Amino acid sequence: MNKPNNIEDIYPLSPMQQGILFHVLFTPDAGVYLPQICLTLEGSLDHLQFRQAWDKVLVRHPVLRTAFNWEKRDKPFQIVYQQATLPWVEQDWRNYSPDEQQQLLQNFLEKDRQQSFDLKKPPLIRLNLIQLTEKKYYLIWTQHHIILDGWSSGLVIKDLFALYQNQDLSHNRPYSEYIAWLNQQNQSSAQEFWQNKLKGFTAPIDLRIDRPSNTIGLDEQEISLPLTPLQSFAQQHQITINTLIQGTFAILLSHYSGEEDIVFGATSAGRPPTLIGVESMVGLFINTLPVRVQVFPQALLIPWLKNLQTQQAETLQYEYSSLLDIQQWSDLSASLSLFDSILVFENYPIDTALTQQNQLSISKVNAVEWTSFPLTVLVSLGAELTIKIKYQCTRFSSDTITRMLGHFQTLLEEIIANSEQRLGEISILTPSEQKSLKEWNNTQTEYPKNQCLHERFERQVEKTPEAIAVIFEKQQLTYLEINNKANQLAHYLQTLGVKPGVLVGICLERSLEMVIGILGIIKIGGAYVPIDPTYPIDRQSLMLTDAQVSILLTHSGIVETQNFASVTEKIICLDRDWTIIAQYSHLNPVSKVTTEHEVYVIYTSGSTGKPKGVINTHQGLINRLVWMQETYQLTVSDKVLQKTSISFDVSVWEIFWPLFEGSCLILAKPDGQKDSAYLIELIIQQKITTLHFVPSMLKVFLDEPRIKDCHSLKRVICSGEALPLELQNRFFSCLDAELHNLYGPTEAAIDVTYWSCQPTSLLVPIGRAIANTQIYILDKNANLVSIGVAGEIHIGGDGLARGYYNRPDLTAEKFIPNPFESGKRLYKTGDLARYLSDGTIEYLGRIDHQVKIRGFRIELGEIEAVLSQHSTVKEAIVITQGEAENQYLVAYLISDLETISFNDLRHFLQQKLPHYMIPADFVVLKQFPLSLNGKLERKALPTVNHFNNNYVAPRKPTEEKITTIWIEVLKIQKIGIYDNFFEIGGNSLLAIRINSRLCQAFDLQLPLRTLFEKNTIASLAERIEVMQTTLNQLSQSPPQKENVWVI
Repeated sequence: MNKPNNIEDIYPLSPMQQGILFHVLFTPDAGVYLPQICLTLEGSLDHLQFRQAWDKVLVRHPVLRTAFNWEKRDKPFQIVYQQATLPWVEQDWRNYSPDEQQQLLQNFLEKDRQQSFDLKKPPLIRLNLIQLTEKKYYLIWTQHHIILDGWSSGLVIKDLFALYQNQDLSHNRPYSEYIAWLNQQNQSSAQEFWQNKLKGFTAPIDLRIDRPSNTIGLDEQEISLPLTPLQSFAQQHQITINTLIQGTFAILLSHYSGEEDIVFGATSAGRPPTLIGVESMVGLFINTLPVRVQVFPQALLIPWLKNLQTQQAETLQYEYSSLLDIQQWSDLSASLSLFDSILVFENYPIDTALTQQNQLSISKVNAVEWTSFPLTVLVSLGAELTIKIKYQCTRFSSDTITRMLGHFQTLLEEIIANSEQRLGEISILTPSEQKSLKEWNNTQTEYPKNQCLHERFERQVEKTPEAIAVIFEKQQLTYLEINNKANQLAHYLQTLGVKPGVLVGICLERSLEMVIGILGIIKIGGAYVPIDPTYPIDRQSLMLTDAQVSILLTHSGIVETQNFASVTEKIICLDRDWTIIAQYSHLNPVSKVTTEHEVYVIYTSGSTGKPKGVINTHQGLINRLVWMQETYQLTVSDKVLQKTSISFDVSVWEIFWPLFEGSCLILAKPDGQKDSAYLIELIIQQKITTLHFVPSMLKVFLDEPRIKDCHSLKRVICSGEALPLELQNRFFSCLDAELHNLYGPTEAAIDVTYWSCQPTSLLVPIGRAIANTQIYILDKNANLVSIGVAGEIHIGGDGLARGYYNRPDLTAEKFIPNPFESGKRLYKTGDLARYLSDGTIEYLGRIDHQVKIRGFRIELGEIEAVLSQHSTVKEAIVITQGEAENQYLVAYLISDLETISFNDLRHFLQQKLPHYMIPADFVVLKQFPLSLNGKLERKALPTVNHFNNNYVAPRKPTEEKITTIWIEVLKIQKIGIYDNFFEIGGNSLLAIRINSRLCQAFDLQLPLRTLFEKNTIASLAERIEVMQTTLNQLSQSPPQKENVWVI
């Protein structure tokens, strides 16, 4: 092939070059992969001779005359030009003070870093010589990392000084020989190695420690540690410093991500010892490779580190593989990166190579470079071990990086101090973190520990006997009247054997009788078991049978439609039987109930298909309600709306809080909670001041036209599911009231944390622990996680439930011994959260398969168990899909039948499950996806799309043109407009080719990242058409008139 004038050679890219090219094209303005080597030169310098030495260096090393092209061949290639003009600038700063010079240097480096290189034009280096004094200079050498690595930079500087002194240099072998060597390597054995190495790794570790920030840019922090103890430890245990640091980094990433299977990037030297002359070649030899480490908590530290070192040695033979190829060989989707963090051992050997120069010497070397990875850890060995973390400010805060460096140091110190421990025993927390976490849980507060719920209510009756206690539609009762009626019922129940510890069912719609019934039960020490009248008969029967309820309070209208007689001995209809009950004493009954007795058993969704009853005590409820009053200060003029089903624990505070404080309790009509227009009318009519909403229902409420007429509202309390920021903002735009976000499971007396929302807040956390409550966020090994790191919420304190009724096995599993306080317990919530630096807690979702949809807590396993009872279903899996308030349930089924009636399935489920547990969609599969170890891969289940999954042909010219390009590049005969680029064989290298073709076909400058954001032909066509329309509008706009200055 004839080469055009001035072209010396053309050859492919190395694996690392391919990766860098992709990242540069993907984020062209990020300022990454631009090393700035700042040398401080001291001595006599001949400027002209120094410049000429650089020119000779350019001639000597072809990579310094290399450019790149990716548009005219199937794969990118590099072009070595015979000649290139060296960008050279000289500046004189001798008139500035040292402090001013230092500031000028920082400003210059920052500005220089913003000037990217055109990869198509050589040379990809530039030089600035800055004179500071008569015999002191800065030489700032900016280069593109795609042509040089750190070791090669040292070789170039060594040659530079030799040429500056007119020394003769022997011929060195060009970089093209290394590329040729690479292309001769056996890829099949490398493929087999990396496939086995990464087998089963299907998702990159999640390092979303901080919320995404609007802070643009890059930053860095570093620490230095004594090197001698680390070297002694490594020598003692026959491991390298590299292995020690990699192992420490793996433990750190495991702690931050909560994963045991860790993959991060690491650079290898990449100079094959079998290639003659490789030690003096100049170019980009280093390669970034995945390091996979299994951080098993039970693994002993030293054997684990030695095994890691063995794995490193095994990788050496295959360290020349392309990261792109490795990614394709892995089980990971092509649209995902294997890792977001990289560990680099810095190696710029410039300072040691040139200390022998006489007239001119290098007194200091400083290298600055940024990678495309969100997190880069640079390790350098000198007099000390220096760990520098470079990070993207959009992903990490400076506080997080400071803590991370502290954790790195703590881990290394812990490892050296105790080499015989297991990985799960190694503490990562710094002393300051341990102190903060302890202080945040110091919530000890006085409250009446010996007072029961009914006693606190009776105390209020004595204070305000004639005040209105409860209003239901046109009915109302004073405190004295409702107390008298509750007493009559209590005395009657005593004759039936109700006493402390006896469970009494209550199945009533919202009414005065419902409140009387609850009060009557607890006054004599009974515990009420609430049964929602709207539940399916099967579920009601299951709950009553499980709780062994022998007495049920209900209404004659409900009994007519239910089959309670088969599961309950005594049915009391409060409307029909009241004439009998009214004959009993209206005085407060006497019982032997204590605060340790149960007050209610509320059933929640169970993973085996069987609901589980949670036992809560008087003491836990008293603590919770006293805290609530001290925090929110109800008065006798307040009116609290009760609209939550008594089968959910929010109803407990809705009922008892106002009755404890002399306020008025307003009962919504049955099913009134679903009618926002009715609720607004009731708020206006009754002048309600306080009410509760699940966030998804609050959204519906705020959409009502008359929402701003609710002037009486003082406070709205949210709980049950995460409160989105946008909903908080909408609330404050609609209502002049307080908004409070509470969090807590049924197993811990309703709520355990609280947060007062602010209109200016950019985050809605779940706040801090309430009184006499501790919130521990722990990892899988029950170790405290550090601030900012996600873990499972564990709850301790006075509000803990006694456990699950008649389920000692489940109680022992979920209520574990408190490792931080002897003799106490913790409840494992299954909720994911993290402490923020100010001590507030951010809720992050569910860990297990228990979810909350529209505030309803659902155990997906319960739905699966019921589905499996259907005659046409062999196996069932249920997952959630959608975001926030738009979440819905999808059931995946395996059946022997070719077709299943989904309507029949829905009808079947409606007989056994509440409405909120009925899946929105059903999908029939031949088999469920399994991992390599045989476990079910829920994440691999197909997404239920709202468009037709079958082939859809191009519908318009733009789609036709894109389809043609995809077919030609991907070499697939038929591609539909909804096919995902990465699911049909696309990867980052092919994306570069397709993007180049698209730019030519549509005459657009299309950013490479567009294909990653719009990865179907349909969505890509829409984006391109929008860009074309914008360009057409700009081209048709009349030019703006220039200002003309007349002098």
